[in-house]
Amino acid sequence: MTRALVTATTALAALAGLAVLLGTGSWRCAMRVLLDLLTAAGLLRLAGGQGWTALAAAAAIVLLRRLLWAALTANGPAGPPGRVRHPPAPAPDGAG
Repeated sequence: MTRALVTATTALAALAGLAVLLGTGSWRCAMRVLLDLLTAAGLLRLAGGQGWTALAAAAAIVLLRRLLWAALTANGPAGPPGRVRHPPAPAPDGAG
């Protein structure tokens, strides 16, 4: 039962990532959704096999997800393309 749930979660993760990519046009946002749902699939697999190897596999999945996301976001914000972030306007003199 758990194996089928993990397989379904993995398949739905791919579909959700594709839907986010098509809906927003942001590959970073789609990758974030995909990685989060793949992490959920890994944790579901951990619920099925409660040995040390299953725990190590889940920890490796979480670590890989964190490292991959850090590498992807090192170059800028994760917003949709074409969105420009402006710094806040300076406060006028004498504002208090």
